[in-house]
Amino acid sequence: MSFFYYFLATLLYLAALPYLMYLRFKPKYHDSIPARFFLNNNPSFTEGGIWFHACSFGEVRSLSPFIDKIESSSVRISVITQTGYKEASKHSSAQVRYLPFEIFLPFWMRKQKVLIVMEAELWPLLFIVAKAKKIKTVLLNARISDNSYASYQRFSWLYRWIFKHIDLVFAQSIEDEQRLKSLGAKAVHVSGNIKAFSAYEVTHVYPKAMDKRVIVMASTHEQEEALILSRLTLRSNDQLIVVPRHPERFAKVDQLLREYALDEGKTYTRLSQDSRLDSDIILCDKMGELINLYAIADVVILGGSFVDGIGGHNPLEPAYFGVKIISGEFIFNQKVLFEAVENIITCKVENLKNVFDSIEDYPKSTISHRSDIAPLLEQILGS
Repeated sequence: MSFFYYFLATLLYLAALPYLMYLRFKPKYHDSIPARFFLNNNPSFTEGGIWFHACSFGEVRSLSPFIDKIESSSVRISVITQTGYKEASKHSSAQVRYLPFEIFLPFWMRKQKVLIVMEAELWPLLFIVAKAKKIKTVLLNARISDNSYASYQRFSWLYRWIFKHIDLVFAQSIEDEQRLKSLGAKAVHVSGNIKAFSAYEVTHVYPKAMDKRVIVMASTHEQEEALILSRLTLRSNDQLIVVPRHPERFAKVDQLLREYALDEGKTYTRLSQDSRLDSDIILCDKMGELINLYAIADVVILGGSFVDGIGGHNPLEPAYFGVKIISGEFIFNQKVLFEAVENIITCKVENLKNVFDSIEDYPKSTISHRSDIAPLLEQILGS
């Protein structure tokens, strides 16, 4: 089966070459496409390290508590996206690479002590080649959402084949554990969501006027900005900061906010143009600033949850700063994290106006429990 899969992957690669060449010229893929699909400036790791693989910015940041506990010269980090690469490169002594497309892995991979893969990065040849090279394989922070479980079951034969090559699986919840076992996962342990291990550190201190109420509309997706704005009645002392989830949407959201500010008689700017936060409405068009904005927020409206299909975003980050949090109802990808936060408000989008107008009557959010990373890390790295 491995040979057949490799053959199909090769055909797919050859068929996709023209499209890959086209994507190469888009800023979002300028570095990642050449590195992943043509091995440009993407050499193999040196042998004998502890290899973490994550997809993008958020997953890499979640791994930081683990990476910080390990001797930096032993750390290897592979990623998929350019934002993930930039975040991983903050670990200055770690070796950082883009994960090559699967057909290159048999020739690219070198023996490491352990391969630790985040969440749903279930690339078959990544695990198969790792086991062939006698690398211990670990799937960390594994989960299967309610929405995706049916799809996993339809392809259960594929996942059973993949899980044969994974030594240890750490699930976010008991429900995830049961679902993973039904798909053939072995040695499954419930560890909770690893984001609960994080301590969220501010990297830049923004000024905050004492007479302002700061509202952060965080990690919003397509359609959400307009949907939420249509239900907000801002006070004269409110400052609204909008942080889209994906940087490629900055220009579109910029146009929306300009029109909204004009209609409401508010001043508007982009964070890249005004770090003093003097305007009434601000678009955060810089990556990595959300934590810093949570630190000065009074109210956070957490995106990815007001339109179905995304499943919510991490509420621990704003809860760490004790802000009032409003989320939409669609949080199926973050249920474990939401259970770890007290006083978070979830509502249907049609009820958002009522909740927002009475937000002063709600208590601030708090994290109900924090986890200890040491026992989990010992399990992962143990022989």
